[in-house]
Amino acid sequence: MHDAEISSGLDRRQFLRRAGLAAGAGAALPLLGLGGPSAMAAAPRSADDPDQLFKDGQFRRAEQGYRRRLAENADNAQAAAQIGYIALLSNRFADAERFLKRAVSLKPDDEFSLYQLADCYVRQDRLSEAVPWLRKRGELTGSQTDLATAKLYETIRGIPWRVHGPQSTRIPLLGLEPLPHMMISINGTQPRIFQLDTGATTAGLSMQLAKEAGLEVISESRGSADGQQFTMYYGIAKSVRIGDLEVRNVPVHWNEADRPDLPDGTEAQGTIGTVHFYHFLTTMDYGHQQFVMRRKTGANLRRFRAEAARLKGDVLPLWLAKDHFPCTLGSLNDFGPRVVTFDTGGPGRGVGTSLDFAERAGIELGEPEQGRGGVRYPIAPAEISLGKATRRRIKGWAEEKPKVGAGMKFDTIANFTHDFFKPFAITFDYTHMNLYITGDSMNPDT
Repeated sequence: MHDAEISSGLDRRQFLRRAGLAAGAGAALPLLGLGGPSAMAAAPRSADDPDQLFKDGQFRRAEQGYRRRLAENADNAQAAAQIGYIALLSNRFADAERFLKRAVSLKPDDEFSLYQLADCYVRQDRLSEAVPWLRKRGELTGSQTDLATAKLYETIRGIPWRVHGPQSTRIPLLGLEPLPHMMISINGTQPRIFQLDTGATTAGLSMQLAKEAGLEVISESRGSADGQQFTMYYGIAKSVRIGDLEVRNVPVHWNEADRPDLPDGTEAQGTIGTVHFYHFLTTMDYGHQQFVMRRKTGANLRRFRAEAARLKGDVLPLWLAKDHFPCTLGSLNDFGPRVVTFDTGGPGRGVGTSLDFAERAGIELGEPEQGRGGVRYPIAPAEISLGKATRRRIKGWAEEKPKVGAGMKFDTIANFTHDFFKPFAITFDYTHMNLYITGDSMNPDT
């Protein structure tokens, strides 16, 4: 089903503009352009420099420039790497594989492209094909995580991520604080509370639950999160059951890190995130406190699009960076739309940005305070938005160098987090790379 075959209840021209499906030469590169007059206001310093275009998030135009460079010089490893990376951001796997392989053949020590190439296979559940690239990168950089993951993937036998059950399942959320949480069963254990977080990957478990589920340690590495240092253990779950849908032969991990307390004072036994979500047409419905997973079929997508068309909402382009961080288009006050991340973790806040982008957006800074990542400044922008979904005076922080956007190579002007999404439902279509946002009101603070 083509991206543009959306129900007429959502304005077709608006959809095409937001998704970057313009007619002409760009039509073969869906969902890679920013579009819109505000985006043009953030024009690069050089209209012909693909590096600057890429940094500014104008991916389609950047790719065209890199293709011209590669046509002029077939040995331009940087151009090949960038074309492959841009393709991977939109899950265009054939192009990503072709150009990333070309890049690492031209420059074997390109650790960034080695990782992207491995992730290209991981996203397609071709885990064994990711192993040599992860191992090569691990040996090149000394990354324990890469080497541990390579060992995990080469151990898996049979087809990973096998889905069993009905076409969809709908699970009530037990609450939204500190993060949305619900019941999940691992290896047939009694269901336990897991938190939902797009800043997480697949199922991450507590040490207690991993032991109860009988998980075997296949590999391990050192990890850190929120200032905590710990050992990360990797294994394979025979079963991860969410509602009526069960996924078998699933890579998982566990550690001894502390997790935020639930409202009753207990601790969640796990977290589940984007890698699990992208195996389904997944909805995180904060406003109605429910979680929905649908098999990724054309029929399910048509039904969902018809449902979305009846609701007040918007559809935006979706990109996936750093293996599990979703990106889309957003604005800070009148600055944007430009590329933003959304890590729905981040309890107790709704937005994060850099000091530079806060200044460019005219956001007033509060008094500096010490956070886990260093000095930060409280902010409450007059208005922030993802498409038509708009919030006012949502609290957050500005930092010198925010962590979420680090290492992506392109600018992300903000990170939208937990508090922003509370009135909305967000649905991820990782097949056509669209983000749907719906809600009883798209402007709930007025």
